[in-house]
Amino acid sequence: MTRFYLGVDVGTHSARAGVFDETGKMHASAASAFEVARPAPDFVECSSEDVWRACGEAVRAALRGIAKEAIVGIGFDATCSLVVLDGDLPRDVIVWMDHRAIDQARRINALGHDVLRYVGGVISPEMQTPKLLWLAENAPAAFARARRFFDLPDFLSWRATGSEARSSCTTVCKWTRTRDGWSESYFRAVGLGALVDEGFARIGTDVRGVGERAGTLTESAARELGLAAGTPVAVSIIDAHAGGLGLLGGNPFGRLALIGGTSSCHMAVSREPVFVPGVWGPYFSAMVPGLWLTEGGQSATGALLDHVIASHARGAELGPHPQAVLEARIDALAARAPFRAALARDLHVLPDHHGNRSPRADPTLRGMISGLSLESDLDALALLYLATVQAIAHGTRHIVDAMRAAGLPIETIVACGGDTKSALFVREHADVTGCRVVLPKEPEAVLLGAAILGRVACGDSPSVEHAMGAMDHEGASIEPAGGEIAAFHEKKHRVFLRMWEDQIAYRTLMK
Repeated sequence: MTRFYLGVDVGTHSARAGVFDETGKMHASAASAFEVARPAPDFVECSSEDVWRACGEAVRAALRGIAKEAIVGIGFDATCSLVVLDGDLPRDVIVWMDHRAIDQARRINALGHDVLRYVGGVISPEMQTPKLLWLAENAPAAFARARRFFDLPDFLSWRATGSEARSSCTTVCKWTRTRDGWSESYFRAVGLGALVDEGFARIGTDVRGVGERAGTLTESAARELGLAAGTPVAVSIIDAHAGGLGLLGGNPFGRLALIGGTSSCHMAVSREPVFVPGVWGPYFSAMVPGLWLTEGGQSATGALLDHVIASHARGAELGPHPQAVLEARIDALAARAPFRAALARDLHVLPDHHGNRSPRADPTLRGMISGLSLESDLDALALLYLATVQAIAHGTRHIVDAMRAAGLPIETIVACGGDTKSALFVREHADVTGCRVVLPKEPEAVLLGAAILGRVACGDSPSVEHAMGAMDHEGASIEPAGGEIAAFHEKKHRVFLRMWEDQIAYRTLMK
């Protein structure tokens, strides 16, 4: 019987499951949505029970026609959302993109604690200590009642196995844990001394490397997922980091993994720590065990493109595949321009509508558009869409330039995720960054990364790197354009940087 590895990925709005063989080929997949609520500005919440229900539905659907006994290893990944168990909250998951803790993050950053060196010098409200501090200050009864605080990936492995083992990925990347463990002085300084006093029991004392075995599937979890009890379950990982495992292959150096979805993450590894101002990390053993991870990101990419379409007068007319309609229209309009990118010569976007994650590390920044006219037809929307795609690509270039300046030799971008299904998105990223962009043979690289962990957990690979080498394979590649297109984007990038300077100038004038 063929041995299969199951990857389960929980994104912002849905859970997905994929079944992979030892070569990295996906044989089946399925998805199930869960509800996400926005009860107030900057608040984004969901229910852990609803998330787990969606996982069960996705796994059972993916396994139709595949014997459950053929699944020999399971890996979970998820967004870095805070799960507050038994706190009696109406929805117990504060989603990664929730920005309610901006003030808490600002106050934490003002302390200048040494721990912040490992998050690019500036902690984000998307991370867990600002969210925990918000909870302690604004819902103290719920904070006190909560028996466990989990990162969502760790909640999934706990729900599957009963093991409270936490992941080196989640605790290091989102909870400020370092190679030396939890920092008592940091937690006391920021106002979370209660967690120190209880020996960090509610946030985890058993921290293990990704791919290690967290435990085996319990009888109850097996029934809920439609799997065999006793199946090995890996220590979990954040969704973008799973994408890094599914992209970088057996030789990850000099390559940037770009995982583009609702937001985008930019992952690079090195043998020694590299400190990049405004970029998260360096994190030790957070993605590939034994290597340092540097993580950039953009808080809204796919979400921004959706917003541009939904908020435009013509957006509702585009049908179920609006981006395909717009990209076809852009191709048609390109006949009147020297090259396609030039259509947006006088239309510029600063894509910080949900703040800037990297390298500005400023969640209070906002988006800007320069060059609007009174036109509101389909062509106007197509050009705005093009300018927004270009702006996202220039955001990636800004991150790549910051990494290179700090000593990371990025030459190739390996990309996956919903955004990269767009040929326009991929082409603009190659031309703007000057990097070769490689697409994986298996486009569902995040699911593949989770399955890689399942392969390691069951013992079929001796290490994560071995499994990556066996299951990751390159697909198509796109070379960057030179000549007048490269010169055009050099000018466009200067505008991109100037727009931030202008926003800061406006804020100064309005003080």
